[in-house]
Amino acid sequence: MWQRRAFLQAAGAGFAASLMPRQSLALERTALVFASAVQTAKGRYGAVLLGEAGELIASIDLPDRGHDVTISRAAGRGVVFARQPGTFAVVFDPAGQEAPLTLTSVTGRHFFGHGVFSPDGRLLYATESDFDAAQGVVGIYDATDGYRRLGEFPTHGTGPHEMLLMPDGVTLVVANGGIETHPDYGRSELNIETMDPSVVFIDRRDGALVGQLRLDGGLHQLSIRHMAIDARSRVWFGCQYKGAPSQSPQLVGYASMDGVIKLINLPNDTLRDLRNYVGSVAASADGNTIAISSPEGDLLVAIDADAGQPRLVQALRSGCGLAADGAGFVASSGMGELIGVGENERAPQHYDFQFDNHMLRV
Repeated sequence: MWQRRAFLQAAGAGFAASLMPRQSLALERTALVFASAVQTAKGRYGAVLLGEAGELIASIDLPDRGHDVTISRAAGRGVVFARQPGTFAVVFDPAGQEAPLTLTSVTGRHFFGHGVFSPDGRLLYATESDFDAAQGVVGIYDATDGYRRLGEFPTHGTGPHEMLLMPDGVTLVVANGGIETHPDYGRSELNIETMDPSVVFIDRRDGALVGQLRLDGGLHQLSIRHMAIDARSRVWFGCQYKGAPSQSPQLVGYASMDGVIKLINLPNDTLRDLRNYVGSVAASADGNTIAISSPEGDLLVAIDADAGQPRLVQALRSGCGLAADGAGFVASSGMGELIGVGENERAPQHYDFQFDNHMLRV
C-alpha cells in the first residue's frame, strides 16, 4: 500500500511543487493518502485526495456522479469511474501536470463503477455491460496509447460490479451482481426473479475463465457486489439482497481460487441492522480483519477474518466508504463525515462535500 513517500515517487517530482502552499504543507505532514469520489454542497461532482489527518490535498471535477477510484503506482495515473450504469471514466494525473482525460464508453457498453490496472500500469481493465446481450464484459484499455480500447472479454455473468487483481498479478476476480439493467430503463432492475450472481476468476492475459463460483440455488437473489482480499488470498464479498424484505439472508462471505465459496454467520441483530445491504468491503493493512458497511443501515462492522466473527459494530449515518490505515480503518459517509474505525482513534471530521460509496488508500 502507498504511503506518502511512495505516492510522491509515483506522482512525480512536480507534484508537490504544483500544489498550493496549504496543500503542500498538508501533503508534507501526512503519512497516508486516500481518494474518494464526492459531491459538493453546490451539487457538483468531483474526486478528492485527502491526507491521513483529513487534509484536502487535491481535487478534480467530474461530469457526473463518480463511484470508485483506482490508481496505478506504475502508470502514475488514477481513474474515477462513473456510477453504474455510466458512460464516462476520468483519467487524472495526481501531479496536476496534465489535464484530466475523459473516456467515453463505446457504443453498446456502459461502465459499471470499478476497474483495476495491470501491475506494470500498461493496461486498464474496467467492468462494463453489454446491455443488449445482458452480459458483463471486461473492457481493456492501453494506458500507453491514450487509453485506447483494445478489446474485451466476458465476465461470464450479468451486471459485473467490483473487480480486483489477485496477489498473483495475473488473475482478475469479478463480482457478477447478476442483475440486468438497460439504458432504456435507467437504473431499473429487469430480472429480479431470474438473477444469477457469481464470483469469477479470469486470466487477464487472455480472458480465460479460471473458475466460477455460485452460492446455493436458494440464494440466487443475493447480488454479490463488493470485495476485498485477505491475508490468505481469500476474496471476501458483501451482498445486497433483492428478495422479499421480510427475509434476512446472510450477506457476507468469502471465495477462494481452490473452489470454496461460503457465507459466514453474522449475529441476527447485526444482520437485521445491515438491512439487506452491504455497500463496501475493505481489508485491514495486515489482511486479518475485514470491514463492511451499510449506508442503508448506518452501520459498520469489522470481522475477524480467521474466526469469521464480528470484532466491532459501529454506527455511522450514511456510512459507506472504507479504507485501511495503519491501526484500523477510516470510514466516510454521505453526510460528509470521516471517522476512525476500530483501533483508529482519529477525531471525527466533517466536510462541506458528501463522500460517494468508496474510499481508496492510495
